[in-house]
Amino acid sequence: MASSAFSYVSLYKSQAQRERLEAAFGSNKATIALFGPAPQLQTVGGFTVFKVSMTLMILGAVWGLLTSTRLLRGEEDAGRWELLLSGHTTRRGATAQALVGLAGGVGALWVVTALITVVTGRISKIDIAVGPAMFFALALVASAVMFLAVGALTSQLVPTRRQAAASAAVILGVSYAIRMVADAGIGLQWTRWVSPLGWIEQLQPLTAPRPLALLPIAAFSAAMATVAVRLAGNRDLGASALSDRSRAQPSVRLLSGPTDLTVRLVRATVIGWGVAIAVSALLYGLVAKAAEGTISGSSVHTVLSRLGAPGTGAEAYLGLAFLILAVLVGFAAAGQVTAARAEEAGGRLDHLLVRPVSRSSWLGGRLLVAAVVLVASGSVAGLFTWLGAASQHTGVNFTAVVVAGLNVVPPALCVLGIGAFTLGVWPRSTSIAVYGVLGWSLLVEIIGGIGAINHWVFDTSLFHQMAAAPAVAPNWTTGGVMVAIGAVAAVIGAIAFNRRDLAGE
Repeated sequence: MASSAFSYVSLYKSQAQRERLEAAFGSNKATIALFGPAPQLQTVGGFTVFKVSMTLMILGAVWGLLTSTRLLRGEEDAGRWELLLSGHTTRRGATAQALVGLAGGVGALWVVTALITVVTGRISKIDIAVGPAMFFALALVASAVMFLAVGALTSQLVPTRRQAAASAAVILGVSYAIRMVADAGIGLQWTRWVSPLGWIEQLQPLTAPRPLALLPIAAFSAAMATVAVRLAGNRDLGASALSDRSRAQPSVRLLSGPTDLTVRLVRATVIGWGVAIAVSALLYGLVAKAAEGTISGSSVHTVLSRLGAPGTGAEAYLGLAFLILAVLVGFAAAGQVTAARAEEAGGRLDHLLVRPVSRSSWLGGRLLVAAVVLVASGSVAGLFTWLGAASQHTGVNFTAVVVAGLNVVPPALCVLGIGAFTLGVWPRSTSIAVYGVLGWSLLVEIIGGIGAINHWVFDTSLFHQMAAAPAVAPNWTTGGVMVAIGAVAAVIGAIAFNRRDLAGE
């Protein structure tokens, strides 16, 4: 939120620049359907709400449903809930106390968010009053509150944590789809009141605050939590309100070897990442033509030039878009490494290695599958970006955009190699290493974009080493160096993995 406000006042300094931004995006149906309404883009508050609300709304909802399903059904699956209930705590009482603890966590999240929002708003160029800033912070955490409660309910309805999280995610997806229909400008605005995400939109923080829209949010959260507590007291430990359907015949596909098993284990996650990357790429392609009009004559051009994307056309904007897609592909790479580490930390790898499966074949299969996934992700990013841009008659070249998609793969392969190295040498630090590299690279790129960083530090970002294609031609030499670094790191990690003991959590 703070970075969005700062970037707005630094990029759109004149009223004319802000009015051009309003003209380009204020009534653009594609961006409104994807991001929500865009009122008052000529103000800091209006732009900030438009820029971050939908993203943080989705992130908060995902965090909420994953957290509550892990704490409730996940603890039950692991057998730790049984230990808790062996004392004087009842099933209903334990669930209620867990929800109170989660509510305290959301309260702490709101306090930190409100503090940052208020401090940022007090800066003279931004000038957001304390009350509206605190209300905006409340709107940002509202989705987390609702989907914590949704996750608590689905944890009682289905028998496994995975099913509980998937069921809650379906509710989130339906909510988002209904909100998109409401914002698409086809005369169905009333359906916004049917969607939990639509209720958050109705709060309209920083533009036209409507505190009464908090009522359905509070009522929905309370109802979900109350039903979850009641169901927890009405079922046996390990059971569920909805009966589980068992298959008559086991599924043994993709169980012929460690690599096939890897494909089977990661396919759901890979599909999820693929859909996220495809939707994001399509979105960036759809708004490329509208964004083109906001670059010319504004300081956005300066920022894009610092990020290696010169020019004022759609290609310059897509150069920035592919930087964001590179971040998504990088996180997909990190997820593949941490999934491999989870197999070891959870003790499941032991059951493979006591059979005629070598460590090299297991880790090599993991890395091979991950590399194929990353190349496929880059291809999907390029193809769907072109589809979105072509649908708006942007005029970008098909080959250039697809190649730009492949250009995002080398940084991800480098992250994959660094993760494999850490897995072999310091296994318990695997997550810290891969997400640390990604976080540092992204932070440096953001700060460097506004010119507030030394160029030597700027060069430490993996994303800065990636050419901003299609605004410029890909630098395959630099890309090859990143791939080589990742490959060498992976080989060293594999050697170390073969020589060390397996390490638990």
